[in-house]
This record gives sequence, C-alpha cells and structure tokens, in this order.
Amino acid sequence: MPISHTEENYLKVIYQQAENSKKAIATSTIAEVLNTSPAAVTDMVQKLYEKGLVVYQKYQGVGIAEAGRIHALKVIRKHLLWEAFLVEKLKLGWEEVHEIAEQLEHIQSSLLIQRLDDFLGNPAYSPHGEPIPDAQGKSTHKVSVTLANMEVGSSGIVTAVREGTPQFLQYLSKRGIYIGAQVNVIEKMPFDQSMDISVDHFPKVNISQKVSDNILIIP
Repeated sequence: MPISHTEENYLKVIYQQAENSKKAIATSTIAEVLNTSPAAVTDMVQKLYEKGLVVYQKYQGVGIAEAGRIHALKVIRKHLLWEAFLVEKLKLGWEEVHEIAEQLEHIQSSLLIQRLDDFLGNPAYSPHGEPIPDAQGKSTHKVSVTLANMEVGSSGIVTAVREGTPQFLQYLSKRGIYIGAQVNVIEKMPFDQSMDISVDHFPKVNISQKVSDNILIIP
C-alpha cells in the first residue's frame, strides 16, 4: 500500500500526539502542529482512515491504528538515524539536523536504513536523546526527570531535551549544555523558578523555568 510523504508526516504527528495523550487527538491539534487548516486535516485523516492507518470518528478525534503505528515508527526510526549520522559522521550541529532529517526520513529502502543503523553501531538514542526504535519498533527509555524538578544541591546527566527547535538548541549550546553534560543545581529563585546551575563544573549560568522544564536529567 503506497503512502505519500504527506501521509507519513500526518502519521508521525498523530502517533507522537497519541503517545502523549490517553484521549483521541483533535483535528485542530494536528492542524496546529502541521501548520495547516483543520479542513485539510479532516480530508487527510479520512484518507488515512480508509487505508486502515488511523482510528477516526467524526467529532470524536483521531487515534493511531496498529498499521499506522508500525509505519509511523519506521518513519521516526529513519529520522533519528539520519540525525545521528549527520551529527556523528558529518559533524553538523545538533541544532542543524532536524530539517535535513525531515527530508531524508522518506527514503523507502529498508536495506539502506539497516546498513545505516549498522554503520552507526546501532545507536539507542538520537543526538537529542530521543530513543531510536529498532527494526521491530522497540526502543529503550531512560528513567529521567526534568531539570526543573531537581533539588538544590543535586546533580545529574543531561539525557534528552523536549524542545528540538534550532533556536532552543543554539541557546543550550551557547551555555555549554549538551547530551551527556553533568549539571549541578546551585540555587533556585522562588520568584520565577529560574535556577543557577553549573555545567561540567564550570562557572554557574542562570536559566529560566521554561528552559529547565525542557531538559531531561538522569539524577
């Protein structure tokens, strides 16, 4: 069953939204994520439903069907493997690779992707710390907490980031924060919940609550 690039993008978004919610996903939410109109989403969801890739009932929202889940995980696997290749082998910055991987994730050759996975040493996590599904769709999740929930005096290792925009990743890079960095919480400000931290034992930097909410730590 042929699936277009656009349909793959929809499946990926519906799967990711479904992972974060126990409820059916509103078409307005999908429209917001994909920056398109609710009418366009409704048309596409209907097509995906007819192909057996999503669960859909008018006015009730959208869910991911098993066939759609399998396909979405394949697309996510390709995307994250390409990100790893671009960062590790081509030495691009972690803030540069998302848009390129968005294009490469639609390559259909399963042989190429398996060879890419083997070439990279079968990585379990992307440069942003996201679990990479294996060929069977299974992935390993680390037990982590947000930096915002760390207590003063505690420390841990940065394991992932929730926000993947280039602007956010550039912000982290300028402050020396990266996957694998050791972070120590020095002080929390009661007024706005910002915090002073040290990264890899270097002098402290101040970050906002919005930033600390988007950094995941293994204590």
